[in-house]
Amino acid sequence: MPTWTSDEINRISTADELEVAPLGGDGARLRPVPIWVVRHDDGLYVRSYKGTDGRWYRAALTSSQGRIQAGGVDRDVTFVAETDPELNEQIDAAYRSKYHRYGQNYVEAMVSSDARTTTLRLLPR
Repeated sequence: MPTWTSDEINRISTADELEVAPLGGDGARLRPVPIWVVRHDDGLYVRSYKGTDGRWYRAALTSSQGRIQAGGVDRDVTFVAETDPELNEQIDAAYRSKYHRYGQNYVEAMVSSDARTTTLRLLPR
């Protein structure tokens, strides 16, 4: 299974935003959408601000494939749903730590139960 290089994971995790373009139902990439990305250990995680209503999220969940760009890294990825409550607590903490400067309203939306159900791990392909 492919893994992130140290350089890739550092560059992606320190970028403010990540552009995500999942594959749509026809196999074509959707238009890239800017989202927040966090790192926990050697994993990269994203969530949908709109919860399960996010178009990019629904496409990512359905296709499990797409492309990301962040910090000068441009990679095809596999999206893997994460449902472990303990891991989600740690991802909440990563969102709070990285994005606190944007204000409580934005951060709390990303750690809400609706957003939490959309946690996806990014795996390089």
